[in-house]
Amino acid sequence: MTSVRPPAVAGGFYPGNASALRRTINEMLSAARPRPMSVKALIAPHAGYVYSGPVAASGYASLKQNAPHIRRVVLLGPTHRVAVRGLALPEAQAFATPLGEIKIDKDAVRAIVSLPQIVASDHVHALEHSLEVQLPFLQTVLDDFTLLPLAVGMATPEEVAEVLDAVWGGPETLIVVSSDLSHYLPYAAAQATDRATVDNILHLRLLDNHEQACGATPINGLLLAARRHGLTPHLLDLRNSGDTAGSRDGVVGYAAIAFTPGDAT
Repeated sequence: MTSVRPPAVAGGFYPGNASALRRTINEMLSAARPRPMSVKALIAPHAGYVYSGPVAASGYASLKQNAPHIRRVVLLGPTHRVAVRGLALPEAQAFATPLGEIKIDKDAVRAIVSLPQIVASDHVHALEHSLEVQLPFLQTVLDDFTLLPLAVGMATPEEVAEVLDAVWGGPETLIVVSSDLSHYLPYAAAQATDRATVDNILHLRLLDNHEQACGATPINGLLLAARRHGLTPHLLDLRNSGDTAGSRDGVVGYAAIAFTPGDAT
């Protein structure tokens, strides 16, 4: 019997009704200004769609050129609710959203399951939103694909990069890191902080702490892997919740950053 991880934040972070969800995502994608490029990896934010959805859409709209070739998505995001040492795989065999089910990539699981930093835990994944909110976007912009979802807890950048290297693949594999940037700074302070964080990412410099980005650990692992594989980062969008919805007294920062092979755009 196939076990399925059901959606935990549908109806909260994003619409729980399939038709409303499709309409919301398509509207955000239509409003985005995509830069056609061959994307190997993507950093995208993971707040409620009313806040970060337009920025995430800027990233996912950029996949149009190579979307037909993508068959596997390696998705990494930070844990918010359950502490874990290492990177957690789900025990479930599929993830569900209102748009349907996505099968877990068994070959990718086999490629990494013996690494010491990998653990298996449905508990870690059960209520985690950082991975889930990316899935409806992926289901909208890609055709049939499998998923390797990794909830990243206490790990080193080298441990994350080792996992990415093991499942790097070719054009059929897309890597997505789910991360917001600064949290609850005043608007102008957040803009300055987030610009500095993005500058580090664009120069493949590791981030110092999770104050810069809640997904700093998977981002740093991606940056190490990007250096080794010769990827070039491109900023697609940089805004915060004060730009999209809500007060400017304390905002959350969001960026969409694509990584392409070499200097390709």
